[in-house]
Amino acid sequence: MEFLQITSPEDYRFQEIYDSYCSSFTEDERRDRDKLALLFSNPKVKIISVLHETKNIGYLILWQLSTYSFVEHFEVFEKFRSQKLGSHITRYLFENHPRIILEIEPEYLGENAKRRYSFYQKNGFSLIDEMYVQPSYGKGKRPLNLWLLANYTPENLQEVKDEIYDIVYH
Repeated sequence: MEFLQITSPEDYRFQEIYDSYCSSFTEDERRDRDKLALLFSNPKVKIISVLHETKNIGYLILWQLSTYSFVEHFEVFEKFRSQKLGSHITRYLFENHPRIILEIEPEYLGENAKRRYSFYQKNGFSLIDEMYVQPSYGKGKRPLNLWLLANYTPENLQEVKDEIYDIVYH
């Protein structure tokens, strides 16, 4: 498995990532294309294409914050799901980012959310906040009630949330 940082929205992989991003995440759960493309100029963000057997199978959108990495989006493309590739990606994350925080839909929202939560639990993440609200991605988009997971226990959860709000969703 290879993890290649994409450095420009002109990279051919970006279109495949963006297409899947739009089909997998609702309007309220994602940035508009122009705002997503702006992330390439932010030094705190890495957009990583995940390759397996020369195929682009998914991506990560990572933020390097003060003492941890925030995974804004983590997706294995639909045709590659249920092949244990997500577990390989989480192993890469743990090896390269010792402190990780991410958001997910609460498991009570349906079977997919329940499956996702179970996946993250099996791969070393724990629930650290079930009252977390993801701010709106912009005009016409709603904030979302999500859960915050981590592979460690943050000393000050409110500081972590404030930093995510201030930097990721500013």
